[in-house]
Amino acid sequence: MDHFSYRRRILHCEEVPIPSLAERYGTPLYVYSKATLLHHLRQLQHAFAAVRPLICYSVKTNGNLHICRLMIEHGAGADVTSGGELYRALRSGATGDKIVFAGVGKTDAEFRYALDSNILMFNVESEAELHALAEVAGQLGRPARVALRVNPALPPKTHVKTDTSVKGTKFGLDIDSLLEFARPMVRHPHVQVVGLHMHLGSPILTTEPYREGVEKGLLLIDALRQQGHPIEYLNMGGGFGIHYRRQAALPASAFAEVIVPAVQKARCKLILEPGRFIVGNAGILVSRVLYTKDSGGKHFVIQDAAMNDLIRPTLYDSFHRIWPVAPADDIPAPPTDYEDDIPGTIKTEVVGPICESGDFLAHDRRLPPLHRGELLAIFSAGAYGMSMSSNYNGRCRAAEVLVDGATHRLIRRRETFEDLVRAEIEV
Repeated sequence: MDHFSYRRRILHCEEVPIPSLAERYGTPLYVYSKATLLHHLRQLQHAFAAVRPLICYSVKTNGNLHICRLMIEHGAGADVTSGGELYRALRSGATGDKIVFAGVGKTDAEFRYALDSNILMFNVESEAELHALAEVAGQLGRPARVALRVNPALPPKTHVKTDTSVKGTKFGLDIDSLLEFARPMVRHPHVQVVGLHMHLGSPILTTEPYREGVEKGLLLIDALRQQGHPIEYLNMGGGFGIHYRRQAALPASAFAEVIVPAVQKARCKLILEPGRFIVGNAGILVSRVLYTKDSGGKHFVIQDAAMNDLIRPTLYDSFHRIWPVAPADDIPAPPTDYEDDIPGTIKTEVVGPICESGDFLAHDRRLPPLHRGELLAIFSAGAYGMSMSSNYNGRCRAAEVLVDGATHRLIRRRETFEDLVRAEIEV
């Protein structure tokens, strides 16, 4: 998995053995590879180079300041979905002209903050939002540039909770009524429609949704221009899939083959909002086995990472590869296929310490026998892992470490009990 590899039967991140990181920083522990982060960003930059895209890193996938700053230092902008994410982007060094603000429920305070920060544009998702933005922009005397987010009503293509372009979701303007909505906004005194936005969901493992989406987008851009809107941007969002299991995902170049010709035909500037594609496989979650037990015909491994650390399996039934950091000599390192009947393995429930039956990382996963104190690696955890973590059950959130070659540094310390109550008013 990119710059994570087994050497002498011990998992390394770049040049650093994972056991040494667990020993120094404790577990659960998020470990990120700088080389992998930059490799994935460069893949996008190279694949879409013909249209010189603005690649706005999706802060919601992993908002650690050090990771955001790394993206910005290497040419990326920022895609934000809240005032807090805008603050993170600005603290990381992003400039307003490379920031787009998405989300269906922006507040007036967020409008003001973004306008005062001179962001590039807002992705507008409803008529009511546009009128509210126009009012705030008028009060501040700052024109608001917007891209209209269209819901292209495509067939289902990913998990129901992450599919954003089927009918009936909260996202975007209905494709059938977008032009009627846009017509009265021509030459509006406080709002300028300069783009079309289309985010199709995530993770997407084929190019067909993008092919269907850009075909509809080209028709809408022509119609919007005929109405009098100066459309400059086509924002195709993100959503490119990654290798959660096997080698299922496509390279960036495959998506570019579909999107780039459409952008050229539309005579637009391209904006992309990738997050998972960049950071998903650049991070792992390291945990330590606490206990094992057999109950009800199932074998359980109870380890110290829980749903508060990585909620994706509980929330989306998502698959994350899991394997010992230092497997025994008779066990593959790593296995060639996580779904085969690997010799020496048994079906295992990988669960955490939280008092919920839904606290699991894997069901019926074939793993070798594990013992108290062994380390596990939960792969592809860089996206929506730490960013969706919580303090449920009074658990302190994990530490985060960034590895660069043979060096490593702490980029978020482990929380303490004092942190759990720090923001609460003392009685």
